[in-house]
Amino acid sequence: MTGPIPPLVTTSGTQGGPTGLALTPAGEQPALRADAARNRTRLLEAASRLLSGCGAANLTMEAVATAAGVGKGTVFRRFGDRTGLLIALLDHREQQLQAAFLSGPPPLGPDAPALERLHAFGPALIRHERDHHELILAARTDPLRNYAVPANRLRHTHVMLLLRQAGVEGDTDLLAHTLLAAADTALVHHLTVERGMPLDRVEAGWHDLLDRLAQKS
Repeated sequence: MTGPIPPLVTTSGTQGGPTGLALTPAGEQPALRADAARNRTRLLEAASRLLSGCGAANLTMEAVATAAGVGKGTVFRRFGDRTGLLIALLDHREQQLQAAFLSGPPPLGPDAPALERLHAFGPALIRHERDHHELILAARTDPLRNYAVPANRLRHTHVMLLLRQAGVEGDTDLLAHTLLAAADTALVHHLTVERGMPLDRVEAGWHDLLDRLAQKS
């Protein structure tokens, strides 16, 4: 028996097809005035340049302030702390992924059967986590907070609703968590980097798990 559907994570952004989901940032950044938004973009552009050169582990608020030509206090006021800055850097990349699975072309986006969308979603998510693993892991200072981040709640709701649309039986709330755990950043990094596992094999694991769930329907 399926559990209750948690509240959908929605914003005023692009609507996400039949599920009614919408784009949502990785963090909880409120709407900004035009001038504040420009300043935030300027800081993020400076941080992105530094990130490509020194890596997430060596990115500091002081370095971002210097690169952007502002005082250190400005960076702290805008992002709160280093974790807030890292989460803000993830927002743009996360929005691109969200746009693809909420409103992009099939099979990842709408207008494809639910099971096909789930098969396309896994590899897209796994590659996203692989490509940005350093930034994601650096921002993950509180393991419990990861489940409350709007972008991750959106992923969970998206997978859960597609499982229900595909007719998968069981507790789709927990099954969605199980599927997403197979694409977790730390796991993907461990398997592909520490163990040298081909990315295709990690993706095949998603497909196999999904097929097993669908066969029990």
